[in-house]
Parts: sequence; C-alpha cells; structure tokens
Amino acid sequence: MTAATVPVSVLIPTKDEERNIAACIESVAWADDIVVLDSHSTDRTVEIAEAHGARVVKRVFDDFATHKNWAIDTIAFRNPWLLIVDADEKGSAALAREIMARTRAEPHNGYFVPILVHMWNRPIRCHYPVYNLRLIRLGKARYERRIVHEHMIVEGTTGYLKNHLLNADDKGIERYIDRHNTYSSFEAVETYRLLHGLADEGKIEGSVWRRGPARNRVLKNFAYRHLPARALFVFLWFYVVKRGFLDGRAGFRYCLLRLFYEYEVSLKLKELEDPHSPMREKYGRYLAD
Repeated sequence: MTAATVPVSVLIPTKDEERNIAACIESVAWADDIVVLDSHSTDRTVEIAEAHGARVVKRVFDDFATHKNWAIDTIAFRNPWLLIVDADEKGSAALAREIMARTRAEPHNGYFVPILVHMWNRPIRCHYPVYNLRLIRLGKARYERRIVHEHMIVEGTTGYLKNHLLNADDKGIERYIDRHNTYSSFEAVETYRLLHGLADEGKIEGSVWRRGPARNRVLKNFAYRHLPARALFVFLWFYVVKRGFLDGRAGFRYCLLRLFYEYEVSLKLKELEDPHSPMREKYGRYLAD
C-alpha cells in the first residue's frame, strides 16, 4: 500500500515515546489521517510526530479509558473509521489491505485485531493471539469504565481481523517493569472493586463463548475469586499449556515476568485491605463507591 490510501483515521496515545513514535507512524503511513494524543511528553515525541506528518493533540492523562474516550468524543477525525494503535506497536501493508476490505463491506461496527508481542527480538508465541478491539466505527463504540486493561463496548456486532499489530517496545526492560508496576496497581484496584461488589456498571460482559476480552474477563474473575497460587498457575499456563518453552530463553523470561506481575497484583490487593496503607491512600478515590 502506498501512503495515504486507506480512508481510516489512526489514534496513537503517547507519553515520552521518542524511541517508538517514528516507527509507529511510518508503519501506518497508509492511513490518510494520523493523530497523536500526547500526554505532555517531556522528550522529542511531539517534534518527531509532527515531522512525520501526524496531527498532535495534547491532554493531561488521568486514566486509560477516560483519556481515550475523550479523544473519541472530542477530536475531529477525518474518517468514520478509527484504528487505535499504541506507540510501541506497528501496522503492516497486509493489515491495511484487510482494513480497506472490511470497512468497505461494513458488516460490523468494530473489529478485534490480534496483537503479536516481540521481546528480545523474538516473537512471544505463547501469548498470541491477544485480541483487542482496535478498529471501530466512530459513534458506535466507547471504552468501558475501567482504569487499566480497558476494552471497548460496541453498539452492534463485531468481527475479527486476521492480520496483527506488532508490539515491539524499543524502550527496554526498565520501561516494561516501570509500566507494569503501574498496571499491577490499577489491576489490584479493579480486582478489589470486583471482590467487594463495588459499582461495576459500564463494563464489558464476560462470556466463555466469545474470543478475546469477554472470555478473558470470565477466566480472570474466576481466578481472583477461587484459584490459589494464581501467579504460579499463570506461569504454568503460559510456559507449559501455551508452550512458552518453544519460545526459548525469551519465552522463559516472558513467563517469569507474567508470574511476577500476577504476584504484584496479589500483594497490592492485600495492601488495599488496610485502610491506612499507602496503596489505599493513593487509590482510595477509585474505591469510594
């Protein structure tokens, strides 16, 4: 596909992404409208994005769902279809051709896109495919009320694309650990809300019969309520059942990182039970209702 041939808008949320943003924009240059939603980066993210032809809109980050819903509601996108891409992800010509075909046919209001994770220059096949609803008809979809690992709620039917987005963060393991420290805190908050019956409206409905987030939500809710040694189970699931051992050393490292992440969530969830803990003081506003 040549540049600017696919009538779809692309939204790329950013915060200090100077190592990733150029490759990301170049990988979706086939779209005729690219918007970078920047959370006031302190590096050269904005400069690089503008040099690569993207429009830049700035907003202070609050939480993932609110941030992206604001973009969907506020930004004047040029096209009726929107593809949401993280700054450490890359598209492809094959994905462009599939999006062109699907949006012309228009049988659905949203499409799940598989995500292929690369770490240490290798694909992590034990974590593939991860389906996220990333291609939407504007006005027909919004993010659920969830502060992390948020998913789309779509009015009407959805479909699944075959071609993936490649997730390959160029910011290294320190960035990965820092980011997942934040994610695990938010996940602990959401789990606390689940286990204590706090308001849960405005979220996707779980279903074991649907691929992607709906099925994962059911399994996750069951695990937090009933599964002992959950972190160890997650490691065994990815490394043995999903055959992470076939990914070699990279697969073993990745599965260990998943174990550590789940254990962090468990420790932070326990800390949230103490009303005087640092976790409760920091995230208490999310537990008020």
